[in-house]
Amino acid sequence: MDATIHKFRDASGREDRPSRTEAEDAVRTLLRYIGEDEMREGLVDTPARVVKAYDEMFAGYDQDPEQILGRTFEDVSGYRDMVLIRDIVFHSHCEHHMVPIHGRAHIAYLPDGKVLGLSKIARLVDAFAHRLQTQESMTAQIADQIQGVLKPQGVAVMIEAEHMCMVMRGIRREGSDTVTTAFTGTFSDEVAERARFFDLIRTGSGR
Repeated sequence: MDATIHKFRDASGREDRPSRTEAEDAVRTLLRYIGEDEMREGLVDTPARVVKAYDEMFAGYDQDPEQILGRTFEDVSGYRDMVLIRDIVFHSHCEHHMVPIHGRAHIAYLPDGKVLGLSKIARLVDAFAHRLQTQESMTAQIADQIQGVLKPQGVAVMIEAEHMCMVMRGIRREGSDTVTTAFTGTFSDEVAERARFFDLIRTGSGR
């Protein structure tokens, strides 16, 4: 990517982004703000490295979740029971402090004549994770996207994550996980299906 303005459409509908040069200058400003000399040997190339890292860590803004799910498969031999993808590891960043979130997502759906390629669900998690997030929003986004594209009988999403904003700053408590859930359709309406979802997660994780 060169120093020209890179056009894209983000979640808010904006179509402009500062140039790479402007982004690197912003990193230099932050280095000066914390009391560093941005021209010392170890930091001369840091602005470029940070911007390159941001291109990777926040690549989700350039990905269309609907296109990721893309093609569905209808030749499922009448299968209508739960499809569960467990322990999808992800890394994201908190939108409040822009520090890391590390976690695992567990996602299930009850097909209604169509199924998704299994890798597509992991890619969907990855796309939403590679944006500034709150865990609550990310959980709902995943559930809503699968429900909207696949139109299954129901979707269940559970995310367990550790937030570095609780470890590196503030109360500074390590090992505290946050758990969020989202349910649609049958999972929302039937307690037994939600219980089966949780049971299958616990069985596979040895909890």
